Amino acid sequence: MVDRPTLKKTGAVTDITVRGRPGPRAGNRASRTAEGGSVEEAAILMRSAEAMTVEARAIGRSLGDLLGVRDIATFAARVTEYLTEAGFHNVAIAWRMGETISVHDPAAILEGDINTTLQARENGGWYVNAATGRAAACIDVLETGDGIGVVVDGGPSLRGHLREQCDLLAPIARAVFEKMRLTDSLRQLERSEQLQSALFHIADMASSEMDLGDMLRELHVIVGRFMYAENFYIALYDDQKDALRFIYLVDTEDTLTRDPNEFLPMSVLERGLTWYVIREKHPLMGSLPQMRTQVSGPMRDIGADCYDWLGVPILLSDRVRGVLVVQSYIERPRYTLADQALLTYVGSHILTALDRKLAQEELERRVEERTQELTLEVQERQRSVRIQETLYRIAELSHTATNLDEFYAAVHRIVGEFLDARNFYIALLSDDGEMLQFPYYVDQSGATASTRRLGRGISEYAMRFGKPLLLDMSDPDTLARIRDLQQRGELSPIGKESVAWLGVPLLLGDRVMGLLAVQSYTPGVGYTDRDRELLTFISYQIANGLERQRAAAELKNAYADLERRVAERTVELSEQIEVREQIEQRLKHEVLHDSLTGLPNRAYLRDQLVRALAHRERDPSYRFAVLFMDLDRFKVINDSVGHLVGDALLKEVARRFSRCVRGGRDMVARLGGDEFAILMDVEGADSAMRMGQRVIDALREPVRVEGKELFTGASVGITLSSPHYASPEDLLRDADIAMYRAKSGGRHRIELFDEQLHEQALHLLEVESDLRRAVTRREFEPYFQPIVRLIDGGVVGYEALMRWNHPERGVLAPAAFLHVADASGSMEVLDWQMFESTLDMASRLLAPDQYVNLNFSPRHFRSLDLDERFLRLIASKGVNPAQVRIEVTEGALLENPEQIGQVFNRLRDNGVLIALDDFGTGYSSLSYLHRFKLHTVKIDRSFISDLQLEEEGGSTAVVRAILALSRAQRLEVVAEGIETELQRGALLELGCELGQGYLFAKPASLGTILAARG
Repeated sequence: MVDRPTLKKTGAVTDITVRGRPGPRAGNRASRTAEGGSVEEAAILMRSAEAMTVEARAIGRSLGDLLGVRDIATFAARVTEYLTEAGFHNVAIAWRMGETISVHDPAAILEGDINTTLQARENGGWYVNAATGRAAACIDVLETGDGIGVVVDGGPSLRGHLREQCDLLAPIARAVFEKMRLTDSLRQLERSEQLQSALFHIADMASSEMDLGDMLRELHVIVGRFMYAENFYIALYDDQKDALRFIYLVDTEDTLTRDPNEFLPMSVLERGLTWYVIREKHPLMGSLPQMRTQVSGPMRDIGADCYDWLGVPILLSDRVRGVLVVQSYIERPRYTLADQALLTYVGSHILTALDRKLAQEELERRVEERTQELTLEVQERQRSVRIQETLYRIAELSHTATNLDEFYAAVHRIVGEFLDARNFYIALLSDDGEMLQFPYYVDQSGATASTRRLGRGISEYAMRFGKPLLLDMSDPDTLARIRDLQQRGELSPIGKESVAWLGVPLLLGDRVMGLLAVQSYTPGVGYTDRDRELLTFISYQIANGLERQRAAAELKNAYADLERRVAERTVELSEQIEVREQIEQRLKHEVLHDSLTGLPNRAYLRDQLVRALAHRERDPSYRFAVLFMDLDRFKVINDSVGHLVGDALLKEVARRFSRCVRGGRDMVARLGGDEFAILMDVEGADSAMRMGQRVIDALREPVRVEGKELFTGASVGITLSSPHYASPEDLLRDADIAMYRAKSGGRHRIELFDEQLHEQALHLLEVESDLRRAVTRREFEPYFQPIVRLIDGGVVGYEALMRWNHPERGVLAPAAFLHVADASGSMEVLDWQMFESTLDMASRLLAPDQYVNLNFSPRHFRSLDLDERFLRLIASKGVNPAQVRIEVTEGALLENPEQIGQVFNRLRDNGVLIALDDFGTGYSSLSYLHRFKLHTVKIDRSFISDLQLEEEGGSTAVVRAILALSRAQRLEVVAEGIETELQRGALLELGCELGQGYLFAKPASLGTILAARG
């Protein structure tokens, strides 16, 4: 029997073969048979080939039909038919897509078939279930995990045949899976396009002119395109009110309605489905029993029971803004997670659209309300403008009207523009307040009013209370009120009775001066509260106008009197102005000139220097010079012969300096004390030097004052203009520096400020800055030099000497910085730091019979409480005052002898002794030794350095005289600067007992001294 043909896939071509008999071999055999001789065998072979071709064509048509199926379920049905026709029994097809396993015919699936199929998938595509007698094979399994397989009756013998059929079906199954995937993708794409179009439509509606109701209905339609939404509502949540507003609700079953503009408290909906969606901020979906398991508490049924329900919260960040709900009352496919996701996604866009639309409607509502308000406001403003114009017209009339009658008539016309004023009058009180006058009265009946004594008329009643009065005789309450007033005697009828009456008092401040009134005799013609307000406004202006008219005459008389008084006062003021101008000129001169010499002062000089610097900036070729002069020995003259003589000397010096300069071109100024300056135009340094020499020469002749011949001189410092000078202070500073250099060089000299002086000035500034920082950092330390007995070298005391521990320059002696400290005003601060440090160290430095000397600069004695402060410091450090002595120079005693003497006395009374330092180098006044009751005299080192006993004159004579004088005054003597044994021996022979110097010890720190003691 010939085997059945099968299709076998080889590459892209499907070959048709006969199992067990390949085509080529059969052909060869036929050829041999034909050649060999049996025609019958050839015929048999031909019939077999034809049968095989027919069967192959049938299989091809069946497989072609499979390629045309739309989905995997149809494919499974066709494969079942195909395999059944192929001779397989109880064929069952199962497939897996995603996580779902499906079967073509559930009735064909026997117990255990699904597990058999899964086992086949795990065992390489084939599995036989011995228990059920069923075999399973995989038709195809994709990389995604999706696949399809077959289960048939039979055992292992079917494997080859079933596998061949599966291989034929595999590419077709793969193509069907791919077609389904593409179809599903296309469907999702179409759905995404629909969704995108819907979102665009939602956005367009939010910005369109569609009203809110139409937009909500259109939103309902859009949601209905994607899911069943026959029953749909949108509710907005206000977390401030904790309430819901059902802005849109359509329900085919529930008759409950909600007002779209009403906020419903959440308490009304408590434990309902909508309440849970809002409170728990997550969707709910399913039947009522299913949703009871999704909520966190008991659920209350509100409204009609539904078959299926889906509600999602509308969230903005983590804040619930509302809820979207769709529900079904009929049995239909239930809502899915895809529907839930879609509704959630669409919900955020619906919220945005609703927010925009609600905001737009709210804006339109507010615009409408504001428009109405503005319309009323415009109308009111127009009325106010008319009233304001009326008031201006009345004010203008009060100035332009030639007489009062014209003014009254104009006011009547103006009032008639606003209300019925056919009957109008003005009543005024007389000056004595007894009579009521009617200067203007118009009545349509022709009646007139004459002046009368104040009575009980309606006009007097309104004036008496000083408030506007509106009467409507058609009002029963008004009539009852009038009758009551008449019965009480407060009101009496005068004249013709009117239908309506409006009267406003004319007030000037708190005083009633009259009345403005209108009245009507025509029924139906009356007045309102607005008319009363209007007439009240007008009355103020009329009252002012009347007062202006009345005051005009008085003002005219006042003007005449004022002009007379102004003329008189003008004469007086002219005289006063002239005197004041003279005073101002004198004050200006005094402010800018020195009161003693009459020369320009520092302020005037500074102003001229500013002008000169500006001139040079405009014209670089312009040059000028500043000469700074200081008188030599002026302090000596002032202290010796008195301040009056000193002032006379300064006046004469000023006159001589003024004769040295060129009038109109140069300027002499007194800066203060004995300092003068000259500002002059120059062509070069020679011009300034010549001027300086003239100044020095001008003082060579003595100055005669009160019969005395006084000799003085001047030291001159010069600064030439330069581009680097930016301020007058810089010029004066450098000229001052040059002057001090001239003075230090021997006086009566001229110095021109140059680069060297500039560098010295910079150095001084640097030292001054370092000094200020050093004070803060307490970089100053006392060094101690012993004072010894010359006979045996025993230490009797120490002199505290200041040293500066400079962070960069090391330990500095006083000569390197004391002159800067004195000039910058830091000397006192340094001294007090030294005093504190020395007294802190006294207990470790001094033996009980020893003392320490502290140097006091002259500046200290300007302080009235110097002694009290110093004694407090000694006490605070726990030092015995008898172990502390102060040293002063002779110059310190000259400044204020009386005050210094009192300070010395108080110090001495408390045990602090005084030493006179550098004796013999200054004024060496013998009276000072007795007057100030000094304890010690220190001979200056200049006399010790060249001391020789064999010489009778020179230093030896001076030292001998000092020692003799000191013994006579019973003063202790200390010789300073002893450096050799010869000097020590000479001093001992002369009778000096105490001394100090490098021969005995150099100044050293406390640490060094203590270390040397061991």
